[in-house]
Amino acid sequence: MSQSKYFGSPRLTRSKSSGVKTLASKIGALRGSKSKISNDSIGSRSSSSKSSTGSSSNDGDLRYSKSHSQEIQPETPTDSHRQIADRDMKVKRVNPQKRKQSTGIVSKIKSDEDKSSTPVKVSKTLNLKWEPLMWEEQYRHIVMMRKRRDAPVDTMGCDVISDTNAQPEVYRYQVLLSLMLSSQTKDQLTSAAMARLREHGCNIDNILNTPDELLGTLIYPVGFWKRKVEYIKKTSQILKDNYHGDIPESVSELCKLPGVGPKMSYLVMKTAWNKVTGIGVDTHVHRISNRLKWVKKPTKSPEDTRKELEDWLPRDRWEDINHLLVGFGQQICLPVKPKCSDCLNANICPYSSYRLHSKT
Repeated sequence: MSQSKYFGSPRLTRSKSSGVKTLASKIGALRGSKSKISNDSIGSRSSSSKSSTGSSSNDGDLRYSKSHSQEIQPETPTDSHRQIADRDMKVKRVNPQKRKQSTGIVSKIKSDEDKSSTPVKVSKTLNLKWEPLMWEEQYRHIVMMRKRRDAPVDTMGCDVISDTNAQPEVYRYQVLLSLMLSSQTKDQLTSAAMARLREHGCNIDNILNTPDELLGTLIYPVGFWKRKVEYIKKTSQILKDNYHGDIPESVSELCKLPGVGPKMSYLVMKTAWNKVTGIGVDTHVHRISNRLKWVKKPTKSPEDTRKELEDWLPRDRWEDINHLLVGFGQQICLPVKPKCSDCLNANICPYSSYRLHSKT
């Protein structure tokens, strides 16, 4: 009874149990399909979320690296580091000759950059060449005092007392002889001696054929006339043998002739050859240059004075300086008792100031 009460009849029991089993299997299948669906949806959502989160995290990392790469230099190698490393490797593989050239160019660029960066000091170039004080004003005053050109040198100089109508080589020979005679001799005596020689026949062949006694008589009373006879004869023979009856065309060759010095040579070059190669300094130029302090320190010889004058005097003044100062020395700036009261340079001449002060 109890069995039937609880389980019913055998037929009813079997039908109920089979129905239960069928219902249970359906419920299980339904649950399984639901769980599969939920699992698939969850998996899809998780994969989508993972993909979305992964992409967002990657984008964030990229944005972070891009935004912070300029501010914070990463320690990991970047493209720039790789380029530098590749460049260094290329430089190491360059042959030594090209490396020297490249390093030379780089060093030159660096030196140019250093020069451009360093400040440049601009300084005025000073003319350190010495020249006398107020020499231009003194020179201008002497030109004014010599404007008449009536000194003995103007009428009895070597360029005047020689025969300008003779052959060029004869004229040059006479210029040379007149200068040889003028040494230690006043212009008046030199002019008179040259006039006698020209009347006798002043050319090389005739002078060589003239006895020494007669030649001495013709040039007397010039200073050291006996010695000058010897110089004239020797010089004339050298000119005939070595220069075809003409005179040398250079100072060095002229100075080799007997009785010819630098002063004569420079004057011969100017007068005979029309070439200004230096300043002819005689006693007048030597004296006046020292009085005007146209030399750095007092000079003892005309040759020293010549070197001092040529060191500072403009070259365009060389041609006339001898003629100018010689006439000035013959008329105003005399060797003894100079006429300082008649000189326009009295107030700016050191020698004149010294004389006035010594008198008082």
